[in-house]
Amino acid sequence: MSDYSVKEPSVDNYENGLLEHAKDFSDTAIVVFGRAGGEGADMPMDMAAYEGGTEGRHYMELTENEEAMFDMVKENFEKVIVLINSSSPMELGFLENEKVDAAMWIGGPGSVGLQGVANALCGEVNPSGRLVDTYAYDATSSPAYMNIGDFTYTGTEHENGGMLGGVAPYKFMNYQEGIYVGYRYYETAAQDGYINYEETVQYPFGYGLSYTTFEQKMGELSADGDSISVDVTVTNTGKVPGKEVVQLYYTPPYTKVGIEKSHVVLAAFDKTDVLKPGESQTLTLSFMKEDMASYDYKDAKAYVLEKGDYAIKLMKNSHDVIDQRTYKVKETVANRESDLVEATNQFDDVAGDITYVSRADWEGTMPKEKAKDQAPSKEVLKALQNTKVETDPDAEDIVFKKHGLTLKDVKGLPYNDPKWEQLLEQLSIKDMEQLIGMSGWQSVRIGSVGKPEVLDVDGPAGLNGLINGTKGNQYTSAVVVGSTWNTELPEAFGEALGDEAYANKVSGIYGPAMNIHRTPFSGRNFEYYSEDALLSGKMGAAMVRGCNEKNVYTYIKHFALNDQETNAIGGANWCNEQAMREIYLKPFELSVKEGESKAIMTTWSRIGATWAGASKPLLQNVLRDEWGFEGFVITDNAMMGDFQNADQAIAAGNDMMLSSTQKGDHHR
Repeated sequence: MSDYSVKEPSVDNYENGLLEHAKDFSDTAIVVFGRAGGEGADMPMDMAAYEGGTEGRHYMELTENEEAMFDMVKENFEKVIVLINSSSPMELGFLENEKVDAAMWIGGPGSVGLQGVANALCGEVNPSGRLVDTYAYDATSSPAYMNIGDFTYTGTEHENGGMLGGVAPYKFMNYQEGIYVGYRYYETAAQDGYINYEETVQYPFGYGLSYTTFEQKMGELSADGDSISVDVTVTNTGKVPGKEVVQLYYTPPYTKVGIEKSHVVLAAFDKTDVLKPGESQTLTLSFMKEDMASYDYKDAKAYVLEKGDYAIKLMKNSHDVIDQRTYKVKETVANRESDLVEATNQFDDVAGDITYVSRADWEGTMPKEKAKDQAPSKEVLKALQNTKVETDPDAEDIVFKKHGLTLKDVKGLPYNDPKWEQLLEQLSIKDMEQLIGMSGWQSVRIGSVGKPEVLDVDGPAGLNGLINGTKGNQYTSAVVVGSTWNTELPEAFGEALGDEAYANKVSGIYGPAMNIHRTPFSGRNFEYYSEDALLSGKMGAAMVRGCNEKNVYTYIKHFALNDQETNAIGGANWCNEQAMREIYLKPFELSVKEGESKAIMTTWSRIGATWAGASKPLLQNVLRDEWGFEGFVITDNAMMGDFQNADQAIAAGNDMMLSSTQKGDHHR
């Protein structure tokens, strides 16, 4: 069990004179509340087992010792500043106390980020970030909360194999909330009168403050071909220089008998330069019409842009509207121009036997209690146990020929150039075994085609060679990068990583991580950008572009449905295809289409009952056929359990096993 103890001592343990000394030093107190996360474990939903914890309180609440300390500070100092050192949304109702003079969210500031915090507190720079998550008064108030945790398929004890070893039951998780994640739930439920927004949400997604004030004026919409754009003029109306974030959302037409739709969805964003008092800047925000399409997995089994009026809204955040315009879609349009192959249902078997949350019937579909352990159906159990390779009777035999080619001869050739196939024909079985089975933090030398050994390292907040010892600068966490709402920064971040990689003879980085802040309790929220798919995807794509500039490839990860740490290894995830495509696959899609990512890492988790690394619908039909991905796919650590069958992975389109063993398990 990970130690999520909050080490705040009781006020009784403070040394005599400590408080008086602090008061003599300054009449202002800075109080830091921090929460940590990590790989392999989610945040506790009950702190009874942890030092400083109280039964019935969860990790995102203040502990009793923290409350007592905070009360003492408020009683003894004229001014109180609070810093929130957490990558996941804490419950911050206590900030509304009249004795709190200022508060700043700082996330995970990295090795030098605290200097920036100091500069902001002293007024040397003007904060311009925006929240990447919805901060609810109650962190357990979202529908997703009822379906996170440890859930077991009863009566399914089996040998894990691999590094896990031992006997254990199969696990599962239901994405019962469907598309209603983060602000998509809170804004939509409030619009429909299901919740009281002011009582439920403290800080909306996209919320942020400044030392100055801004005015935003929205121009008229411009519809040119397949895109929609609008000019927004931003004026600094305050007294100090600063930057402003501009946020554009859309509200689609919705009927209760139709496709599920969020009341508002982020469509585009941008950020101004530093504007002096009285200075203005006009930004042009654009997005594709097809971006407003919803995925209809029930009827059309395609992306559908329904006819009707779409409200294009200039907003301060996901809740507060500044101005809006109407865009009319005259006829319903199916499918998207950006897909190479028309998208259609690929994951019917992943929806499972679940009643998904629907805004047509909030009361009847909202989960009222935590999910429970259950017995699997015979079909599900059979699928979980399946390690057979589905062979293609029409597949051509592997050809082995010597063409006299080396990797240098094909460098720079188009993806579909026939010389690539000729190069592959030169590989022997042993070559392929090494390339596929020995690809943990490296790709081995293959003399037959003149391929050198290359080195890969962990990321994404800096070069982290857990195996080979490579070390680099440790930057801010992804959630802090996301909070800038400035795609220039992750691109520069990627270029800096690329330069460091070159200096350390590193060719590939395991990152950026593109999963979603489904709830505040995921242990790896620090590694992911946001609760929003578009913001996550734009930030990830920018970092990928930066690394590409330096000829360093990035393994965008973890593909896909890796949105909690509990049971991430081999757990079955049940999710409808609309939520998969609009929420959980979208960041990866943007990193492929806009970032031109050349590498991707699959998750340990299952898509339905099928390991993601062995899902042909995911790795071939969607990734390559629809999105046009022209890179290679690697597993996450391939030594965790028997469910990671290498033969299945290869057949599905997974190119490499992240393994340090000679042959992986493909002779098993």
